[in-house]
Amino acid sequence: MTPVRSLARAMLSGIFVVSGARNFANPDRLVPAAKPITDRVTPLLQRADHRIPTDTETLIRANSAVQVGAGLMLATGRLSRPAALVLAGTLIPVTLAGHPFWRNDDPAQRNANQIHFLKNLGLFGGLLLAAADTEGKPGLRWRAGHRIGHSRRSVRRAVRTARREARIAVRSAATARRLPG
Repeated sequence: MTPVRSLARAMLSGIFVVSGARNFANPDRLVPAAKPITDRVTPLLQRADHRIPTDTETLIRANSAVQVGAGLMLATGRLSRPAALVLAGTLIPVTLAGHPFWRNDDPAQRNANQIHFLKNLGLFGGLLLAAADTEGKPGLRWRAGHRIGHSRRSVRRAVRTARREARIAVRSAATARRLPG
């Protein structure tokens, strides 16, 4: 991994590790803002599995723990692409719950929330770039396409060889029939 990639990943993941740890330790302050979002998600979670906790504080802690874990993975370069996707997924409810600028009547509060919303949108874009970064190595799509092309060429080559061998066999058989004995 290049130094630029390492530094960029560490810088991008820093906000998730720090805020995730802070929110895990003190989720109470986020409950009022998160409650409207968790109330919408609760029926889906209950349908998926009744053992999944659905109280707002536990969901905040779970999201925070995921952010810390995935942030550390991104920072260290361990499974960084999946970690970036996971972080992008955790950012969606955090942004919707924490920065609903469209609901603010106070212009100063609306402006502050809009700035934080756009900041999170920028982080989301950076995470998508990190998730797509193959570190200069061919990605799965390219490798699959390359293998398919290689296989097609191999099959064409085998078909040409088989046809050539069949023509030789036909000529050999015709020549053998003309020989006496």
